[in-house]
Amino acid sequence: MAETPFTKLQIIIGPEPPARLDKALARDVPEGAALSRSRLARIIAEGGVRRGEEVLDSPRARVVEGDALVLHVTQGAEVETVAQKIALDVVHEDDDLIVINKPAGMVVHPAPGSPDQTLVNALLHHCGDSLSGVGGEKRPGIVHRIDKDTSGLLVVAKSDRAHHGLAAQFERHNVERRYLALLHGVPDPADPRLRGVRGASFEAGNILKITSQLARHRTDRQRQAVVWAGGRHAVTRARVLERFGAPVQLSLVECWLETGRTHQIRVHMAHAGHALLGDPVYGGRRKLSPKALSAAALAQCAGFARQALHAAALGFVHPVSGERLRFEADLPPDMAALLAALRASQPNTSG
Repeated sequence: MAETPFTKLQIIIGPEPPARLDKALARDVPEGAALSRSRLARIIAEGGVRRGEEVLDSPRARVVEGDALVLHVTQGAEVETVAQKIALDVVHEDDDLIVINKPAGMVVHPAPGSPDQTLVNALLHHCGDSLSGVGGEKRPGIVHRIDKDTSGLLVVAKSDRAHHGLAAQFERHNVERRYLALLHGVPDPADPRLRGVRGASFEAGNILKITSQLARHRTDRQRQAVVWAGGRHAVTRARVLERFGAPVQLSLVECWLETGRTHQIRVHMAHAGHALLGDPVYGGRRKLSPKALSAAALAQCAGFARQALHAAALGFVHPVSGERLRFEADLPPDMAALLAALRASQPNTSG
């Protein structure tokens, strides 16, 4: 019988780790490796975790900061997710990776409630069997995600070497990811309220920095929450580009990620008191003043049915060629129309 093919993934245990192997791996395995807790448990049980020559096959095995662990990750079985002919906006493609400008409304990979019509289904049709198998059946080639209702750029690995190389860059926070977001209010350094928000500070150039831990919400597993212990380190920066309304009702900001956690921008901006326009999960019920914006602008805002967030720029080192790559994606039609209406609504001033 032929041996099951596998790839090796090296993990260095970070500071102050949980004592148990399973919990330490769940914290320190790169998100881009697409290894769920259940899959990590299987890898441990199958003897797929080693510390030097020692096999760690118990989830309760003790680990310490600096431990170098090697995970033997079996490659995904024959992909059962069906290939579907779905149009893709391909920004770049070569033998090792593909960069896609994802439309809002498209889920990245199959999950309960979204078994098909996902980006993965489209990629299986577009790329055939050339996607990396590291992510397993449901997530071949996926090294990072953007939310269903967020538009913009993401990179997908077509080879295993690209997958591991890209995942390592995401883990080291070497990937440039810049977003455009439309927020309620404006994160102004002159606002004394913001000075009192835990984790919020301002850097040179009036750049808002939010630092916290993020973890699943205690009661709503579909949400993320800001926590101060037990979560995953998260850092978001934001710079105001434009302000709309008098008094200011909304602001266009450029956000960039030092880390890339689930819902990170949405959670951090809401934590700062400046939730994204249209965000059904973190936005709350924020009203806009009819005296501050035109009727046309208000109508555009009221009709915007998703979080106003677009992954506008993506930069990284090609994991095989070593070339520095950077891509930009224009705003999608819905956000472009929204901003056009706001800009036509007087007065507005640049930030």
